[in-house]
Amino acid sequence: MTASHDNGTLAPYAALDDQTRGRRYPEPPPQYRTEYQRDRDRIVHSNAFRRLVYKTQVFVNHEGDLYRTRLTHSMEVAQIARSIARALRLNEALTEAICLAHDLGHTPFGHAGQEALNECMREYGGFEHNLQSLRVVDELEERYADFAGLNLTYECREGILKHCSAANARTLGDVGQRFLARQQPGLEAQLANLADEIAYNNHDVDDGLRAGLLTLEQLREVPLVRTQIEAVQAKYPGLQERRLIHETVRRMINHLVVDVVQHSSQRIAAARPAHIDDVRAQSGLLIAMSEPVQAQHLQLKAFLRDNLYRHYRVQRMTLKARGVVRALFEVFMSDVRLMPDDYQSAARLLESQNGLAGRARAVADYVAGMTDRYAILEHERMFVPGERS
Repeated sequence: MTASHDNGTLAPYAALDDQTRGRRYPEPPPQYRTEYQRDRDRIVHSNAFRRLVYKTQVFVNHEGDLYRTRLTHSMEVAQIARSIARALRLNEALTEAICLAHDLGHTPFGHAGQEALNECMREYGGFEHNLQSLRVVDELEERYADFAGLNLTYECREGILKHCSAANARTLGDVGQRFLARQQPGLEAQLANLADEIAYNNHDVDDGLRAGLLTLEQLREVPLVRTQIEAVQAKYPGLQERRLIHETVRRMINHLVVDVVQHSSQRIAAARPAHIDDVRAQSGLLIAMSEPVQAQHLQLKAFLRDNLYRHYRVQRMTLKARGVVRALFEVFMSDVRLMPDDYQSAARLLESQNGLAGRARAVADYVAGMTDRYAILEHERMFVPGERS
């Protein structure tokens, strides 16, 4: 018995469960759930998903228990996106699956780790966490007897691969074709990407204030934040700062979400798509903020870049993180016997197929899969005398 589809409640241009382009390896239909619910469940049960709990969002994992990690960030992205998906009559289960999977390939230490690993991989094809997330679900997860990876639907894989160069797209088969044909992804994929931006901008405000790297007075320089702070203080004079911050952040998110729903509804109505393929044929995205709100959002993004991500304490962490990632890559690249047995085997196999680029890709898989604390421990094991190996 298969699950009943909710196609009757979804818009005709949504990703309908019974019209999926399918999986790389054919499987019998799932029982008591839809195809996209199966995708979501496989992601939640994956090793890569569990590791996100110890991977950095902005602050390194050991710096405090209350800061966002990649796991909590992914869950918050999914919550925001599901709310918008329901309002627009899109497929909630697919939207949620894409959001939960979008950071599976991220390195330890956030963007600092990605930049360092990309530099190490420059001669071997580079490293990009978006492509690595697809590699995780297509190849690296080892859970099923019949296939490598999670064997997700095309629509979920399409959403995970948010951007891609033409050179990489040519190597990715069906999921890379839309970049070569200059097509848009489905609305659920567009929504997941925008929800990611909304979540990390607003929640980085919260974490930056908690860490003492930002102040409310600084944030009053940003129109989007100032408007909400003033609204909260007008309604709740004398409110304690912690509650003021939470009230402000949640109102900022609501402001953006309402705008996305209203503006996207207008764009969809103007485009009049009758099917998901009509969405893909559009010249631009249909899920978007209005221009005034997008300008506010970009002002907040620029403020965070200048005042949080470039804060000297974050820069110190970034410097140390890049050094750890670079040192680990170089030592394992020089001698794959220093890696665990399964990664040694993968390195030898890939090297036999693609030379040094294959060895480098296996080393990058190992380093990218590390959590913050595991990377720190591995660095100590490799370079600190007296540490256990």
